[in-house]
Amino acid sequence: WRVGLDQGAGALYTRVDFGLPTVIVVGSESRGISRLVRERCDVLASIPLRGRMASLNASVAASIALYEAVRQRSGGRGPA
Repeated sequence: WRVGLDQGAGALYTRVDFGLPTVIVVGSESRGISRLVRERCDVLASIPLRGRMASLNASVAASIALYEAVRQRSGGRGPA
């Protein structure tokens, strides 16, 4: 199960099923995920931004998605 993080994706990252064995794909900070890699993903997910933020750096986006994966796998409790 390949989940690509893409700012323009329609699915919210919290709606993705991270209970399956998952690869989280994070693109470069300047260009995002390449077209070829995007096409190979099973789902594209976005992380909504608030306020004046235009984007997240790659490590922050990955951290948010990984936290959500751990939260889902621990029954909604989040990391201990």
